[in-house]
Amino acid sequence: MNQKEILHAFCIEGTVSEVKPLGNGLINDTFLVTTTEPAAPDYVLQRINTSIFTDVEMLQRNIERVTEHIRGCGEATLRFIPTREGRTYHCDAEGNVWRISEYIPHSTTLNEVNTVTAHEAGYAFGHFEQMLSDLTEPLGYTIPNFHNMEYRMEQLRQAVREDPLQRAQGVSDMLDIFERDAARMCQGERLHREGRLPLRTCHCDTKVNNMLFDDRTGDFLMVIDLDTVMPSLFFSDYGDFLRTAASTTREDDPQLDNVHFRLDIFKAFTRGYIESVRTFFTPLEIELLPWAAELFPFMQSVRFLWAYILGNDYWKCDYPEHNLDRARNQLRLYEEVCRHEEEMALFCQQCYSASNQAPVFTNEKQEL
Repeated sequence: MNQKEILHAFCIEGTVSEVKPLGNGLINDTFLVTTTEPAAPDYVLQRINTSIFTDVEMLQRNIERVTEHIRGCGEATLRFIPTREGRTYHCDAEGNVWRISEYIPHSTTLNEVNTVTAHEAGYAFGHFEQMLSDLTEPLGYTIPNFHNMEYRMEQLRQAVREDPLQRAQGVSDMLDIFERDAARMCQGERLHREGRLPLRTCHCDTKVNNMLFDDRTGDFLMVIDLDTVMPSLFFSDYGDFLRTAASTTREDDPQLDNVHFRLDIFKAFTRGYIESVRTFFTPLEIELLPWAAELFPFMQSVRFLWAYILGNDYWKCDYPEHNLDRARNQLRLYEEVCRHEEEMALFCQQCYSASNQAPVFTNEKQEL
């Protein structure tokens, strides 16, 4: 890349002394830009993955609206640097798209989750939704149908119909489970169409490494990685975190006996989350939290199996059955979460009641 040309396009302060890779993100290429002057900030330079985020104008407009709104709430958030033309992104001569934000000094991310960080994450991501609950300007969908379970099931069914590698017959046991549970797992879209579940402004990628902490005190600073912030149903932030954080093993572990659901992480995250969302969530959303915890491993298993049947490499694979191992792993996690459904439901009700906002449960679940 032509570093000088790219950096000159932005209205940054100070003299650049070094540009080096930062982090290990799987989507965008990220670099730390260090400046010489003590009073000048350092910066984070990113090359946006335009094969995933195809509408960069909308992507950056979303981020600008979100960060401006959060600053209006008196909270810390990312600050993106404008170009000399006044935009927050720059297209170089080779067609790559870049953006720059200020580096947050004394900040760090975490990769390991324990009950303390799970509670902080629950509160932080719930508070993030709460701050954006009165956002008046609509956001666009940076990845359409990202967490749409009906769409993901139809993708899988189409893959089975095509079956280019004759793999569907060998996974008929999994396909039977998906079809058996499809109506229940797709109820979120149906409830939204019926006017019973509202759209929220969600982060849609709620992992603990998308939070910044102070590396001196350990205090939470802010939520980062705002590319997927868009309208979604509540489960996008709640269920997505638990899918990865509350599993006892990695998502591609082929040893299914290693796959269990950590109730301690579930309880810590849920307690923090309900503390944040209790003032604006509906009783039905609270009631459906255990279902949301089940939904995300189910959805991810469907997506991994879709990729395996088609033989595609949407996710990088180390061997031909990699996506199949991932799919079976996530299906086992789904079954493990379902085993704890009653205990989870009782815990959610207790947390909500403890907030002095006790819900009048509607028995919607029995009707569903």
